[in-house]
Parts: sequence; structure tokens; C-alpha cells
Amino acid sequence: MKAGKLPIEHLEKVLNNLKSTDPRIVAGPAPGEDASLIDMGDRYLVATTDPITFTTNQIGWYVVNINANDVAVMGGEPKWMMTTILLPENYNENSIYQIFQDITEACRQLNISVIGGHTEITAGIDRPLISGVMLGEVKKGSEIKSSGANIGDSIILTKAIPIEGCAILANEAVTKLRENGIEESLIYESQNLIYNPGISVVKDASIAIKSGEITAMHDITEGGIAGGLMELSYASNLGVHIIREDIPEIPQAKQFSDLLGLNILGMIASGSLLICAHPKYDSTILRNLNNNGIKATKIGVMKDLDYGLKMTENEHVHDLPKFETDEIARFLSNQSQQIKTH
Repeated sequence: MKAGKLPIEHLEKVLNNLKSTDPRIVAGPAPGEDASLIDMGDRYLVATTDPITFTTNQIGWYVVNINANDVAVMGGEPKWMMTTILLPENYNENSIYQIFQDITEACRQLNISVIGGHTEITAGIDRPLISGVMLGEVKKGSEIKSSGANIGDSIILTKAIPIEGCAILANEAVTKLRENGIEESLIYESQNLIYNPGISVVKDASIAIKSGEITAMHDITEGGIAGGLMELSYASNLGVHIIREDIPEIPQAKQFSDLLGLNILGMIASGSLLICAHPKYDSTILRNLNNNGIKATKIGVMKDLDYGLKMTENEHVHDLPKFETDEIARFLSNQSQQIKTH
């Protein structure tokens, strides 16, 4: 199989064999859902886990924010974190300290406590690998699931795409970008997109929840906005229609993707949040997000399942593009193969 998430059809087969008899598990493993919910009395424990595999830069920062996002989109407040860090044998001490420094700072900004983890030097790997477990809480009745969307719900996108993808390319494809005349100032700006506007959607989710009755939220990670919409559709058992021209883009992302032969719609896009809500809440949600410095745009609507996943582009309606693997994963895999053949 190709690098990236396990395809949904295979994931579903695997998950169908994971049957739990514990009645306290309110939301367990399911395609399209970002975290699990466990009944703790007057509230739910929100639990998630995610690795960082696409980049070797700022992985401590990534692992905190990516996992915190999964808790936040379930309506929860991320509170406690554990990490597993696997380091190659030739890794230097300063880089190890930098990983922990980034974890510490990201947790400080989000008021998250590190409660444990595991770190080791591992034979057989050529780069650091890190995976996180994030725990949080949400009051009963305030939880949000990707499966909660309804026909006719508006689809709102925060910020612009693909924040994370553009930042990764600015780090992992920096030589090619320079060779093609991309200015150093733009490369530096792109590398720092993980800090500004940032890859966290914790604030986005919190503002949205306070602005109206949110039916579903989903953060856009591996697979890009196309993958995120597909997962949202799968979880809610509904169709989707979006307007391509309404999707805001990071200005240089198109330039980077064209140079490297990539499609923005299939590029990992952490930092942007998909929000579903009844249309009567559109104006309030959009206003509150924008007033708090978070660009928000209505990009589409949820449809019935038979409608499928459609996109209007240049006044023509066609199927939302499908990607066998994330475009960043495809690029990195191709790069790796080229290195091996030289």
C-alpha cells in the first residue's frame, strides 16, 4: 500500500472486528471521527492519538497541536498529554532537547499538562518518529461528532488551505523551491505558517461552539480538504456540495503545488476546521470567528447521501476529486524513491 492513512474501506473492515462490551464507551473507533468519548459521570473523557510522520521539523510542536485539535473538534477541552518518541541512533542531543522544548511551549500555550510518555533510541529508523495521546473533557450534552451533520447544514471553513501542507513543502522541498526561483523571504514565511496563522483549531472550535448549534466539526489533516469532506460525508452518511472558488487558499500554496505537480485539495491542511451548522447560525458563526481574527468562509452545504460528493468549479458541477494518498505523502514518497535510485 502507499504511504498515508489506511483507506476507509480497509479501515472499516479492521474496525468492524473491534467490538467493545464496555457500556461507558459512548463513541469508539469509527472512520471520520476524530476522538473517542468515555462516560465519566457528569462528563465525558475525550481521548485521541495521532503520530507525526510527514516532517522531521518542529515535530514536538506538531504533535501537541494535532492531537489537541482532535479533542477540540469533539467539543472538548484538551488537558493531558502523553508522547512516544522514537529517535534514530545518530540523533544529536540538541535536537532531542528541541523536541521537548517545542512540546513544552505548545502545551503551555494551550494549558495542557504532560503526564507521561516514552522516549528511546530505536535501531532501524532514519528519522525521529513521534506519536501523541491527548485526553480532555467535555460536559455531557456538549459533545460534537462528525456523524452529527444534517441535510441542509452549511459547511464553513476556517482560515485558508493548506497551512500545514505549505509549511511542510517549505521545509522538505526547500531545495527545489529555491532552484525554481522562490524567494527566501517567502520560504521563511511559509515555514512559519505552523505558528502564524498556526496549525491549532482549538480557538476556532471554541468560538464556533459558543456561536450557535454546531452539528459537526472535523479538522482537516491527512488527505486535505477533499479527504476531510469525504470523512465528514462517511461519518454522517450524507452527501456534500462545495463551491471551489469559495475555498480560501494560502497565496503561495498554489505556486508551490504547481511547481511540484501537486493538488492543493489533497494536501494535509491542519490549522483549518470544517464546521457544520444550521444555516440560521451562519452569520453569527462567521462574524464571531472573523471578529476574533480567524478568517471563516461558507464553502458549501450537506446534501442527501445519494447526491454524492460534488464540487462546482468554473460554473461546472463535477465529482469532488479523490486522492489515493495525501499529496504531501506522495511527494515525500517520490523523493525517497529518487534518492534510492541514485
